[in-house]
Amino acid sequence: MAFRTSLSAISAILLLLFHGGLCFYLPGVAPEDFEKGDSLNVKVNKLTSIKTQLPYSYYSLPYCMPKKIVDSAENLGEVLRGDRIENSPYEFKMRRPQMCNIACRITLDAKSAKEFKEKIGDEYRVNMILDNLPLVVPMRRVDQESPIVYQLGYHVGLKGQIAGNKGDKYFIHNHLAFTVKYHRDTLTDAARIVGFEVKPFSVKHEFEGKWDEKNTRLTTCDPHTKHMVANSNTPQEVEAKQDIIFTYDVEFQESDVKWASRWDAYLLMSDDQIHWFSIVNSLMIVLFLSGMVAMIMLRTLYRDISKYNDLETQEEAQEETGWKLVHGDVFRPPNNPELLCVYVGTGVQFFGMILVTMIFAILGFLSPSNRGGLMTAMLLLWVFMGLFAGYASARLYKMFKGAEWKKIAFRTAIMFPATVSAIFFVLNALIWGQKSSGAVPFGTMFALVFLWFGISVPLVFVGGYVGFRKPAIEDPVKTNKIPRQIPEQAWYMNPIFSILIGGILPFGAVFIELFFILTSIWLNQFYYIFGFLFLVFVILLVTCAEITVVLCYFQLCSEDYLWWWRSYLTSGSSALYLFLYATFYFFTKLEITKLVSGILYFGYMLIASFSFFVLTGTIGFYACFWFTRLIYSSVKID
Repeated sequence: MAFRTSLSAISAILLLLFHGGLCFYLPGVAPEDFEKGDSLNVKVNKLTSIKTQLPYSYYSLPYCMPKKIVDSAENLGEVLRGDRIENSPYEFKMRRPQMCNIACRITLDAKSAKEFKEKIGDEYRVNMILDNLPLVVPMRRVDQESPIVYQLGYHVGLKGQIAGNKGDKYFIHNHLAFTVKYHRDTLTDAARIVGFEVKPFSVKHEFEGKWDEKNTRLTTCDPHTKHMVANSNTPQEVEAKQDIIFTYDVEFQESDVKWASRWDAYLLMSDDQIHWFSIVNSLMIVLFLSGMVAMIMLRTLYRDISKYNDLETQEEAQEETGWKLVHGDVFRPPNNPELLCVYVGTGVQFFGMILVTMIFAILGFLSPSNRGGLMTAMLLLWVFMGLFAGYASARLYKMFKGAEWKKIAFRTAIMFPATVSAIFFVLNALIWGQKSSGAVPFGTMFALVFLWFGISVPLVFVGGYVGFRKPAIEDPVKTNKIPRQIPEQAWYMNPIFSILIGGILPFGAVFIELFFILTSIWLNQFYYIFGFLFLVFVILLVTCAEITVVLCYFQLCSEDYLWWWRSYLTSGSSALYLFLYATFYFFTKLEITKLVSGILYFGYMLIASFSFFVLTGTIGFYACFWFTRLIYSSVKID
């Protein structure tokens, strides 16, 4: 089932990627018009918790079930996110309000009572979908006159104490008051759904006479006497051998919001303006620093090159110190050049994937309504960018006088994905152990392996073949046969110190945006400001390039020509700060208490930091590579 789902997802996203460019906005689903009395399909999705980060399928708890459970086809991204979308027992008719509908009655045994208590204790939320809109709980903040904010999904229940009892009691939300908002076309009278809200209540239902599924009349919620559930004053406790009656109301509200704008309310979850001011502030600081760096570089370099070119005698040249003296060694291949080629190739692959993903996101192809679309697109783009990875690594390898291009192509295709897969496999095994729906099924695993070995690896080899066939990149100056001795360096030019200093500025360019990205991933909120993210990405590129060039220049002025690996590590060290910030975020913002959940968090953040290292390191390397070739081709060498 999962394998079939994954393959259909792959074909669907390919269609999206290649044919979607014709239109400007792909909201993930075509608008559907409903006439009065039309059936509405309410679907249930996973149970989620920001305390455990382990999703479970809705029917892992003994909720009311339809006669037959039907799975909705999930795409690759949805499966990897742990989404499990199924039909529900809730029956809605368009613009036909309902009151006190009985979904079912269940009797808890010790096992099911324990399961409900665990999920309530871990603050799990139930997620539902109607016409591709997620269910939200409207919440008004007491402290200020701010607009209503929305919480995705409603809590399974509440934990609290009853007066006179010492221990904690668990209460289940067994009555749901749904509100479906619709926008009506005045000409055709057809309506489109623009909102799906719920207010959950815990009610210990009572009824008259004997229980009859179809004809039972509740005394606690009765449409005949207009007795509605308005509070949870007599809550339904979760205990073994307790009967729980699940009920729901459906109210329909006409709305002025048009179908195209129906996601706006969901995307205004981060309700403070601080986000915008912080990003603008960050941009201004980094642009100012970039301007200063550029001015220093232009003035210093211009003066140096003019001075070197004006030298008249060999004696004067020998008396000089600085970067010109190492011209005979600056393009000497580094230690372990094959590994550098592999890392640079992988970084090019990452850069291409992120750039194209962001362009698609800005154009609206990967809107939040297209669940799993972002992850699916990133995976497929990663696979296809293998072509550029092979090309970049083979070109660099040939410049280092390498001959075995197939070995480099193989290492480029295998090394990074194998490292990530090993971590992912361990994390997936832990999720399997918790019986969570977040565990990737075998079929999807097979699809991922097929994408890797069936498409990515061959493309890396094709790129490697093309790159190696190209003429080798010529060095602007000749390399001496005997390596020059590097003089003793000042303490501040120590490799470890300068590498760690180099990572601070690139991290500073992204850390404010990083806070919002982490919040969207781990606190179950939507991230949608891709325009700002793209600006921050551009700032990151500029910052990585400039800080690496500056530190490389100081290094060469100190007559230290071992710049190849240093340039990669200088900007790549920002990944260390990213991981440290992720650790700080874990202890200050998250309430994760389970060991497995903590391992999952740090495992995924380790993968993210490693990816960030490869990306920023490659940017820094290419900037320094361009810079050294530029300055050494600008001076006259005898």
